[in-house]
Amino acid sequence: MHRRILSSLTAVGVLAVGLGLVPISSATAAPVVPVAPGAPGVAATWTSGDKHGLGTATADSSKVWYTLGAGTTTEVFYPTVDRPQVQDLQYVVADGASRTYVERDDTVHETTLVDPEALEYRQTDTAKDGSFRITKTYVTSPSRQTLLIATRFEQLSGTTPLHLYVLFNPSTGGDGNANRGGTVDGMLTSQGGSTSAVLASSLGFGDTTTGYSGTASDPYRQLTADHRLSTLYGSAATDGNVVQSAEIPVGRDTSFTLALGFGSTLTDAQGSAAGALGDGFAATEAAYVTGWHGYLASLSPAPSSVTGTSLETQYDVAVMTLRAHEDKTYRGGFVASLSVPWGQSVPGDLHDPGYHAVWARDLYQTATALLAAGDRAAAGRALDYMLTVQQRPDGSMPHNTYVDGRDTSLTVIQLDEVAVPAILASMLGRSDRATWSKLKLSADYLLAHGPSTPQERWEEQAGFSPSTIANEIASLVAAADIAAKNGDTASAARYRDTADLWRASLESWTVTHSGAIPTAHYERIDGAGAPDDSSTICDSNGAGCLDERELVDAGFLELVRLGIRAADDPTIAASVSVTDARLRVETPSGPMWRRYNLDGYGEHADGSPFTKSPGGIGRPWPVLAGERGEYELANGRDAMPYLRSMAQTANDAYMIPEQVWDSADTGRFTAGEATDSAAPLAWAMAQYVRLAQSISAGRNVDTPAVVTARYATGVEATFRANATTTWGESVFVVGSIPALGGWDTSKAIRLSSAAYPDWAVEVALPAGVAIEYKYIRKSADGRVTWESGANRTVTLPGSGSPVYRDTWRP
Repeated sequence: MHRRILSSLTAVGVLAVGLGLVPISSATAAPVVPVAPGAPGVAATWTSGDKHGLGTATADSSKVWYTLGAGTTTEVFYPTVDRPQVQDLQYVVADGASRTYVERDDTVHETTLVDPEALEYRQTDTAKDGSFRITKTYVTSPSRQTLLIATRFEQLSGTTPLHLYVLFNPSTGGDGNANRGGTVDGMLTSQGGSTSAVLASSLGFGDTTTGYSGTASDPYRQLTADHRLSTLYGSAATDGNVVQSAEIPVGRDTSFTLALGFGSTLTDAQGSAAGALGDGFAATEAAYVTGWHGYLASLSPAPSSVTGTSLETQYDVAVMTLRAHEDKTYRGGFVASLSVPWGQSVPGDLHDPGYHAVWARDLYQTATALLAAGDRAAAGRALDYMLTVQQRPDGSMPHNTYVDGRDTSLTVIQLDEVAVPAILASMLGRSDRATWSKLKLSADYLLAHGPSTPQERWEEQAGFSPSTIANEIASLVAAADIAAKNGDTASAARYRDTADLWRASLESWTVTHSGAIPTAHYERIDGAGAPDDSSTICDSNGAGCLDERELVDAGFLELVRLGIRAADDPTIAASVSVTDARLRVETPSGPMWRRYNLDGYGEHADGSPFTKSPGGIGRPWPVLAGERGEYELANGRDAMPYLRSMAQTANDAYMIPEQVWDSADTGRFTAGEATDSAAPLAWAMAQYVRLAQSISAGRNVDTPAVVTARYATGVEATFRANATTTWGESVFVVGSIPALGGWDTSKAIRLSSAAYPDWAVEVALPAGVAIEYKYIRKSADGRVTWESGANRTVTLPGSGSPVYRDTWRP
C-alpha cells in the first residue's frame, strides 16, 4: 500500500475513521522523481468573486479566513484578511483506468448553512452520474492557525473501487507564482514569502506529488489524462505556480478531516495542522459555533421586520459576515469583500488586492450597519482605524489601503471618503479632544479641496457629484457640532457656513434643465459645475461617451438619506422618475438598478469576465435596491419589497452580491442572481442590515441627527432674473447670508440659462430669515459686473417654495 501515516499525527492519537470497506491502496505503483520539471508553470490567477460561503472564528487569536466557491474551497487568508494564501482546493475522484471526476466540474453542488447562528457551511457535491457523493463541513480553529474540513466520501454505485485525491493550488505568501513545495513527514508543504502552509489528513496520505500548473508535472493533468497519479514528484524546488495532490485512502463510505495549517515557518505550520487534527473536528466545531452564538447574543435582537420569517437568517448571516470581514491584527480594518471581482481573470499575485482592501466609504457602510445591529464597539474600532491608520497628515483619506495602512495601486482621492469619519463620529457620539483633533484635519481638507471631487463613489469621474457633496455637507455639519463641543467656535462657524452654501448651491452645480431629457434632474456628475452646458463625459471602463446631461445615477438619494433634502423634494422625485426610466431592471428577484447608464463595469454580453477592455456591461446592484428602500421609507411608503428583493439575490450561502445577471439564463448565470463580480459585497450586506433596522424603527437609522436638526426646516427659494448677456457671461445671485455667499462673489450661485433670457435657480435657504441679495454677471475671464441699485430685500417664509421674479438692473 502506498500509504504514509503521519508520525506526528499518530503521536497525538489521530485515528482513521473508515465507515465502509478497509481503505484501498493507491491505483497503481508510480515512478518517483525527486524534483518536478516545468517551473514556473502557467501564470496563476485567483477565482471567481462569487463566494458560496465564508467563515472565520470569532477569536482574535485565530487569523485564518476561508471562502467557498461552487463546490470548492477558494481563497483562504492568513495572517491578515487581505492576504490570500490559497487559490483553490478540491477533490478529484478516479477509477484508476478510464474515468476521472473533478469536483468543481463533474458534480452537482449544494451549499448549506449548518447553523443559522454561525458561519459554518457544508458543501455536498454529488457526481452528475450518481456514482459518489462528497460532503464537506468547514470551520477554522479558534486557537490555531488552521482550517479544518470534515469530509465524508460515499461511493454510491458501481463495483470498481474509486480513488479519492485532494488537489491543492497554494498561493503561499500571497503570490501564486512564487511558491515552492513538497512532501515532508507525509504532509503536503508549500512556502512563499514569509509564510508556510501544510495540508494534512487524519487518515494520512497515500501517494503525494508536487508539480507546476499547466505542465507535465501538474497533478491535475495526470489525474484527468491517466486517471491516477502516474508520476510522483517529490518537490517543486523553484518558485512557480505550484499544484499539489495526494491520495486519501478511502472505502465506499469513509470520513476523515483535512487540516490546512499556516505559520511563519514550516515547523509552525506543521504544528498548526497536527495540533488541530489532534484537537478533533467535533471539539473545534463546538468552540467555533459557540463563538458565533455568543457574538449574536451580544447584539440587539433581530428587528421585527425580519423576525419569524425567512429574512431573519439572511439578517443574521449579513451581520456575522460583516463582522468576519474585520482584520484581527489591525482591528477596525474591515475589507470590502473577501473576493477579487472576476478573479479567474486576474493575476494571482500581490499586485491587485481586488476587494480585500479597506475603503473608508465601505468601512463607514459596514460600521453604521454594525452600529444599528448593536455592535457599537466594532463601529468605534472602525472610526479609530480611519483616523489612526488611514488618515494622512493633511486630513485626506487614501483611495483604499491594505489593512496595515499601506496604499494599494489606487491612489486618487475621493472626497466622500474624507467626509465619512465625521459622520460616523457624530453617530457614535464621539467628541473627545483626540477625536476632534483628527476630524478637524478632515474638515479643513474638505474646505480647501471641495466640493468638486477627484473621484466620486463609483471611482471613475471627477467633478461635482450629488452623492459626494451630500457626504461633504453632512460631514461639515457633524464636524461643526463636534468643534463647538470642543470650544472651537470659529471652526464651527466656518464649517456650518460652508455646508449651508454648498447645500444652497446644489442645483446650480448638479441639476440640468436642458438637453435631451426634458425633465429637470440631477446629473450623475458634472465636471465643471455647469449642468446646462453640453460637455461630454466618457466611461472609464470603455463603454463610450455621453452628454453629461444624459448621464444619470441615483446618487442624489444620498441627499435624502443624510438629511440634506426633504424626502418629498420635487427635484428629487423628478430625478427618481428619470433614473427609473433608464436604470431600473425588473429581475426574478425583484426590481434592481444599474449604477448609471453607459456603465462598462460588468461581464460582456456573452458572460465572459470584465477585463478592463471595451465591451463590459454594468449589471444591476442589489445595494441600490436597498438605497431605494430607504428613500421610500423616508417618504412614508412600504420599504419591505426592497428588503425582500435584496434577500432574493443572495445565493445558497446567503451572500448578497455586488451585481446580478440581468439577461437570459446561461447555465452559468441565472437572471436576478450573482455574477462573478463579488459575493458577498460588504456594502450590500450592510445595506440589508440597515434597511431591516430602519423599517422596524420607522425611520432611516443612518440619517445623522445633527444634520436633520439643522435642515429640518427651510424653504426652497427660486430666484428668477430676466437678463441679457454676451457670449461667455453667466448670471449669479449673491447675498447677505452664508447660503448666498455672504456677499463674496466667488461664492455666488449660478443661475440656469435654459430659458434664456430668463435665468433661474432653486436655492435651499433657512426659513423665516430676512435676507438681502443682488445679481451679478461673470464673464468667462472672471470679471464681475454688479447690477445697479440698492440691495434687494425679502423675508423668507416659514415654509414652502417662494419664487422671486426680478429683472436685471443695468
